[in-house]
Amino acid sequence: MKNYLLLAFVIGFFVACKETPNPLDTEEQDVVLPIAALEDSSLENAVIYEANIRQYSPEGTFDAFTKDIPKLKDLGVKIIWLMPVHPISMVKRKAENDSSVEDIDDPEERKKYLGSYYSIADYGAVNPDHGNMEDFAELVNTAHDNDMYVIMDWVPNHTGWDHPWITEHPEYYTKNQAGEITDPLNDQGEPWGWTDVADLNYQNVEMQEAMISEMKFWITERDVDGFRCDVAHSVPVEFWQKAIPELRKEKDIFMLAEAELPELMTNDLFEMSYAWEVHHILNAIAKGEQDVTAFDAYMKRYAERWEENDILMNFITNHDENSWAGPVKERMGEASEALLALTYCMPGMPLVYSGQEYDLDRRLKFFEKDTIPKEKGATWPLLEKLGHIKNTHPALHGGKEAASYDRITTSNDDKVLAFRRRGGNSEVIFVANLSDEPISFTMELDGSFEFLFNKSNLGFKRDFQHEYAPWEYEILIRN
Repeated sequence: MKNYLLLAFVIGFFVACKETPNPLDTEEQDVVLPIAALEDSSLENAVIYEANIRQYSPEGTFDAFTKDIPKLKDLGVKIIWLMPVHPISMVKRKAENDSSVEDIDDPEERKKYLGSYYSIADYGAVNPDHGNMEDFAELVNTAHDNDMYVIMDWVPNHTGWDHPWITEHPEYYTKNQAGEITDPLNDQGEPWGWTDVADLNYQNVEMQEAMISEMKFWITERDVDGFRCDVAHSVPVEFWQKAIPELRKEKDIFMLAEAELPELMTNDLFEMSYAWEVHHILNAIAKGEQDVTAFDAYMKRYAERWEENDILMNFITNHDENSWAGPVKERMGEASEALLALTYCMPGMPLVYSGQEYDLDRRLKFFEKDTIPKEKGATWPLLEKLGHIKNTHPALHGGKEAASYDRITTSNDDKVLAFRRRGGNSEVIFVANLSDEPISFTMELDGSFEFLFNKSNLGFKRDFQHEYAPWEYEILIRN
């Protein structure tokens, strides 16, 4: 409304003073309104996109990703998660086969190893390979202009070995009996193998305050909308209980934990955690190692373990899975499309990882420059349809006020997954043959529905015999 009042004032001024030459450029410009504050309602129908800036384009820059942000709207994306964009440490930088660049004599060979995104040299800067702070600001502004929120990948558990704290504040780090700073250790005091990073000591209160200050900078000075916190379960819950309320005083933010611990979701801490357990179940179903009964058992545990307003992130790939376990087709084969659709229809928020939308069919290099494909194949139009129904049907709400989930009984429940989601005035049914065999089955479903993929309307009766090919699925909609 304020923009229209301003326009009326300007027009009136020009009419009254028409004899005065106009020094202003009167060319019409689009007025971009600021993005709405990030509230719980913003999360109900959201799709989250994990952006690997290094590998997203041949340039590996903020600018190359920024120009494609409007395209992500077609996929229903509402949250962009940026993998770490900070400078990467040179000291003990990883190369091939767990070796270090310091083991490589050839200086030209050394250059191709860019290190792990998660070995942070400076929390307050951006990796110059990606661009500068102005380029980063343009990325955030463009996302906001397109009604998308931006969260940063934050690495609170460790830093790189040439982070300034190593020399300025060695007391911030975990040390061994000899007084030497160590890489991260497991519960038995043994190294994880993350030799390129130094473990932070959360017994040090001054370090905690410094970490909170670094996080505040990106909220107050760079307008980011929250954080995905790496290995969040390895940081004491007490730190999050102190840090997150402090951050929320600055702005409404969204917090995603790389963890699967309900205690991190209590008392307005993290909004969302990883759904690692069901991800592994989906991999096992695709390989024929488990069947639908494993999914049903998971959903019962889910209802018992998590509070109603907890959000879990559902995925069939991410940066770790792609690089270390393999791309989607390698792990899930012909089951991949049905399982992708399942992650959109089950309770929670679905994730899309850079390259997934372009049918990425190989493992991206982790320590070197690589590039995702950019040709649309089968997955892009599927993600468009799934993103649209996620955004527009309250029956697929998966946030703090999630839609209901009810299993539909079939005559072949170990192979057929059928469930109903209801929310508002809409109803969505997911039905899939999650096996590598053709099957016949009936299910406890009556009524007329629109089929998402063929746009036909069909009536169902409980005694109707369905014939599904291996991994065939359908999404039925009734408003």
